[in-house]
Amino acid sequence: MASTKLLLDYIYEHESKRANDIVFTQPMGGGKVVDFTWAQAADQARRMATYLKAQGFEPGARIAILSKNTAHFMMAEMAIWMAGYTTVAIFPTEGADTVKYVLTHSEASLLFVGKLDAFDTQIGGIPAGLPCVALPLSPKNSYRTWDDITTQTQPIAGKPARAGGDLCFIMYTSGSTGTPKGVMHTFEGATRASEGIVTFTNSQMGNAPYRALSYLPLAHIFERAWIACSGYVKGSGRIFFAEALETFVQDLQRARPTVFISVPRLWLKFQQGVSAKMPQKKLKTLLSIPILNNIVRKKVLTQLGLNEVVLAGCGSAPLPPALLQWYRDLGLHLSEGYGMTEDFAYSHSTNKNQQELGYVGVPYPGVQRRLDDDGEILIKSLGTMKGYYKQPELDAEVFTADGFFRTGDLGEALPDGQLKLTGRKKELFKTAKGKYVAPAPIENMINESPMVELCLVSGVGQPAAYAIVVPAEGLRPQLKDATVRAEFEAEMKAVLARVNAKVADYEQLSKIVVAKDPWTIDNGQLTPTMKIKRSKIEANVAPNVDKWYETKGQVIWA
Repeated sequence: MASTKLLLDYIYEHESKRANDIVFTQPMGGGKVVDFTWAQAADQARRMATYLKAQGFEPGARIAILSKNTAHFMMAEMAIWMAGYTTVAIFPTEGADTVKYVLTHSEASLLFVGKLDAFDTQIGGIPAGLPCVALPLSPKNSYRTWDDITTQTQPIAGKPARAGGDLCFIMYTSGSTGTPKGVMHTFEGATRASEGIVTFTNSQMGNAPYRALSYLPLAHIFERAWIACSGYVKGSGRIFFAEALETFVQDLQRARPTVFISVPRLWLKFQQGVSAKMPQKKLKTLLSIPILNNIVRKKVLTQLGLNEVVLAGCGSAPLPPALLQWYRDLGLHLSEGYGMTEDFAYSHSTNKNQQELGYVGVPYPGVQRRLDDDGEILIKSLGTMKGYYKQPELDAEVFTADGFFRTGDLGEALPDGQLKLTGRKKELFKTAKGKYVAPAPIENMINESPMVELCLVSGVGQPAAYAIVVPAEGLRPQLKDATVRAEFEAEMKAVLARVNAKVADYEQLSKIVVAKDPWTIDNGQLTPTMKIKRSKIEANVAPNVDKWYETKGQVIWA
């Protein structure tokens, strides 16, 4: 029989049956850590729910959260749901303009302000007169505090219920293709997809205990679905939070995660950190020696804080196959998945039996997939969004007549159902040769180089395509050294040769351009989820492109 429980029903069940089990572990700074049991977390949420309900907002009113990941972020969300409202989370790295856009577009009735690094640059985006509540660990402000409210307010009684069709949250996309869109997910859809995630993780983990470190933004669907909502459903797991970038290794070692999900950029940084201490050639040799390989694997994974990980996952962007193989050689079963904000990050994943390199696996249970005539991937599942908030004209564009979501991604499938992504429809471009080039697969090949952190392939209307690369973070300070610079140039020429040997003649790259500065969230060239903002980067370099083509040589320094 299909489940009829919704997320809040699971929370009430854990509050009762797992009252004394620790669910959240929150670092408070200065080495201090606070644990919250299910009973304590639910009690805090109930008290805040009473306060929110007393404000008299309309049913389903949007309540926003601007915060890095903390236990109180998740307790605030529980409170929002109990009070009959809808959550809107804002990426904690967004600037004032985007903060203002999301708060205004969602018509937020109240804002929770939590742990942030640059609140002084964001506060200008908060509309005058919008009620705000300060979560613990928030920057200095004059708002009424969570602790003040919860100590003076009685917990909401009973089990306030929500209908399956009620809006659970509006997830604003990270804006890689322009203005963020508000993706609406209902309690029914979010719960059924979360149950599917729990079923999948259980199948991969067996009887291993569940410990996760929550650090990817909770405003991102990947973290919200795979850590927060699946945590509400599972109940038996424990979620740890990170203190700061500088303490990340200690945070990992405190959590000793058995589940660890990340984005390609961090998996790459981990590898580059290992390679800085032990060159890849030496590591490969040691792993090939039977008496040493298990010792070396354990040592490397322990240094990374990943030695107890049973289920490792990567999503948000393609992972170079060579990097995936590197982790598997270390004994870490790294699963690559594919999902979007619109499908609740519940679409495809590799598993222990279907893990072909370069593929993103097979559909999760309950997910229907088909390829359109042009190769576009169409998805339909219980986790598919209700639609875009206040933009019904977009719904008409992205849904087929029979309810499949047009992902905008192009793909091809193996006979056993494993899916390969071959590019984005809107990213295809034509060179002067008149044929379409898909940049993503070529970028993936370039990203296999340990000397490259990020890259972009472009060349609209040019004689041939070109690539811009950002050198690896640890390498950048050394590029002033002529010897290191020469080694980097030699590697880029080798990358160019390797790529051009694998692609069609019309896709071949004429040159590689070395970016002058790294692409970051702060300079607006990466989204909060570390995806490149293709149009922004292309616009920034547009005045220089013709000059690059006139310059002799295969490697150009911007």
